[in-house]
Amino acid sequence: MPSFASWLRNNVDGILASVIAGTTAVLIVPSVLGIDLLGAGERSGAVTDVAILIVLALLAIALLRDRSSTARVRDDASAVQVVHGADLDRLHAEAYQDTDRWLFKGGIGTHLRTVTLKECVDNARAAQRPTRIQIEIIDPTDEALCTEYAQYRSSLNPGSDRHGEKWTTARVQREALATILAACWYRERFTLLRVEIALSRVMTTLRWDLSSNWIILTQDESAAPAVLFERSRPHYRAYDRELAASFEQAKRVDVALAKELRLSDEPTVDEVRTLFGTLAVTLPESFTDTDVTDIVRRALHPKDSPQRAASSQRKR
Repeated sequence: MPSFASWLRNNVDGILASVIAGTTAVLIVPSVLGIDLLGAGERSGAVTDVAILIVLALLAIALLRDRSSTARVRDDASAVQVVHGADLDRLHAEAYQDTDRWLFKGGIGTHLRTVTLKECVDNARAAQRPTRIQIEIIDPTDEALCTEYAQYRSSLNPGSDRHGEKWTTARVQREALATILAACWYRERFTLLRVEIALSRVMTTLRWDLSSNWIILTQDESAAPAVLFERSRPHYRAYDRELAASFEQAKRVDVALAKELRLSDEPTVDEVRTLFGTLAVTLPESFTDTDVTDIVRRALHPKDSPQRAASSQRKR
């Protein structure tokens, strides 16, 4: 909201007109009524003068009201910013440098897993800054929900995506499990990182990223523009409350249960199975060691092909 001094500076002409018109009217109106405050003893043209001054005062007031209304509209419009491509990447990069918290809600957390976690941890470690990351994604143990999400993503882009993969129930489960694994892996390597994870049984088509400075809403379709609300806006607080309420209703993953576990720089199949068993996040019975290897790839080497990751796992 603008300060009073700023408002006064922007509306000085209207205020001055109102003061002059009002003051003069106060001096002339009594003479119209027969009260001679100035001692002039004359009422010639007084009625006309008063009428003109009243009109001027009304015009000045109308001017001030119009400016106030215009300022409110401009302020409301600036509260919502539409962000595209490169600007979105820049905003994320700037936020990673100084944020002490990151709240995420979305489908499977791909960007959070592949970019946000690493950047937040690297910058927080450099600044020796405690950081809290809250993650809410769909529940990978809910097969029906994962199927619904896979169908939704397939409907956006039929066939294979830009990585050459199709959206299937198993892929959605592996992606969500990889996000959990990545969060635990980074948590183990930076003691000032506090990680909270919850699994939702409701699918969302939006991704919410909230930092210390802003909240950004993006869509699963990467070409779609994002919407940004800065921290100074009431929308920020409203969405902050929304994320808190949603997180409380989701199924919590008690990350502290894995405190005594140790994940290698390149987690083995047994380590990953033990981790999810400890967290009470049940892997699908159909998942083989190859599936678990793929989860590790998605968590820590998202740019590697499935074939390369599998080959690397066999060499160990």
